[in-house]
Formats: sequence, structure tokens, C-alpha cells
Amino acid sequence: MKNGQNVILIGMSGAGKSTLGVLLAKALGKSFLDTDLLIQQREGRLLQEILDTDGSDRFLEIEEATVCAMQAENTVIATGGSVVYSEPAMRVLKDGGIAVYLEVSYEELAARLSDITTRGIVFKSAHDLRGVYEERLPLYDRYADIRVPCTGRAIEQSVREVLRAIEEREGRA
Repeated sequence: MKNGQNVILIGMSGAGKSTLGVLLAKALGKSFLDTDLLIQQREGRLLQEILDTDGSDRFLEIEEATVCAMQAENTVIATGGSVVYSEPAMRVLKDGGIAVYLEVSYEELAARLSDITTRGIVFKSAHDLRGVYEERLPLYDRYADIRVPCTGRAIEQSVREVLRAIEEREGRA
């Protein structure tokens, strides 16, 4: 992996980006950054509070501004599931690294996300989790440099799969 290059984790809420990201950063000797936590720090509010008070459109503006202002190098970045709605944010992220899409089936996500009303999930044009999932899939596919199936896998197994996929990609580069 190129020195200083970031690894950007994309995927739905509940895919394991934050949990997997910490372990991946340790394995790669990189820093770790969670864009959802950056947004909360910057705004002084929880994601769900921002969504409830300001709405989805304003949340997406805040997310885009936060991501575009980030200065990250040699970092594993766990993004919010909605970052793929912003082409400028994804351009900034991909300019500094490779995007890894953590693929999880709808059924597994629904089981993991027992209460979606507190997770800070952006419902853009869709009104339920299934709709959000189907709306975002083409965007994750569009931006992914690497796809790692994580359905039915323990987090450590998914970390190993991400490491293997990165190694494989670097061998082809």
C-alpha cells in the first residue's frame, strides 16, 4: 500500500465500518478516523439530533463540508453510510486513498439495526431501511475500488478479507 494512502470504508449503517476500521487501522499501522464522530464534534450534537432538528438535506450539507475539510493521511476512515450521496466528498476521499465497500445483505443489516430511529440514518427519498438500502447500493458500487462481502462473517474474518483484498489490489497495481 502506498505510503500515506488512506483506506476509506463505505457501506450501510450497521455494516461494521467503525468497528472493523479500528482493527484494520491497527493491522495496517495507520491512524483511525470516524467521520460521524467528526460531525458530532464539529456540531456539538448527536447525529440523530442534527437530523431531527435540521433535517436530512442540512445533515448532508454538514457531512459534505466536514469530509471535504478533513486532512487525513495514512488513515483508515470510517464514513457515514450517507457520504456516497455527495460526489464532492467522495472525490476528496478517493483522491487520498482507496474505497472499500463492506457489503452486507439487507437481511443481516435489518437484524443488526434493531432501532433505526436512533442511529442517525439519513432517509433521503426512501422512507424505510429497505428503500435506503436499495437507493444506496448503486452508489456504493459506483465508488468502491474494492468490495468485501461481510454477510455472515465475524468482524475479525472481515478484517482479514479486507487486508487480503488490499494486498491483492496492490499486487496488480
